[in-house]
Amino acid sequence: MVQTVLAAPEPHPASHALLDDVGKAIVEQLQEDGRRPYVTIGRSVGLSEAAVRQRVARLQEAGVIQIVAVTDPLQLGFRRQAMVGVRTDGDVVDVADALAEMPEVDYVVITAGSFDVLVEAVCEDDEHLLELVGRRIRALPGVRSTETFVYMKLRKQHYNWGTR
Repeated sequence: MVQTVLAAPEPHPASHALLDDVGKAIVEQLQEDGRRPYVTIGRSVGLSEAAVRQRVARLQEAGVIQIVAVTDPLQLGFRRQAMVGVRTDGDVVDVADALAEMPEVDYVVITAGSFDVLVEAVCEDDEHLLELVGRRIRALPGVRSTETFVYMKLRKQHYNWGTR
């Protein structure tokens, strides 16, 4: 299954500006269906196809939106997903950057609380997860400890936030 959705890219300095109502309506339309034709979006928001295309291009260039295909890892052969909490010694940014380079890692966030970094990992199986956490993540300079939260069943994953 491939689901096309809108994902939040890395924050961009220009993205701090609030969208006007038409911009929000365009984003909402794309969150419902990232492949929705611009002519259809234009009809619903009162703009021409060309105007919608230009607005979407500006939103993408500014880093406000990113249109991507979200896949179901299980259907692609990745049977194990986990969130890994990482406690660090030293520079947390260096550790987060090293974690972000790992191909199995699809999400890295520096946090406040009992963990310095949270990492989402998508692996083929338990052996793969064990190798990733035990041999690679824990071996990184600056990693003090980890705690792994294995996903048992995904109950909700939505991307339609941000414009309400």
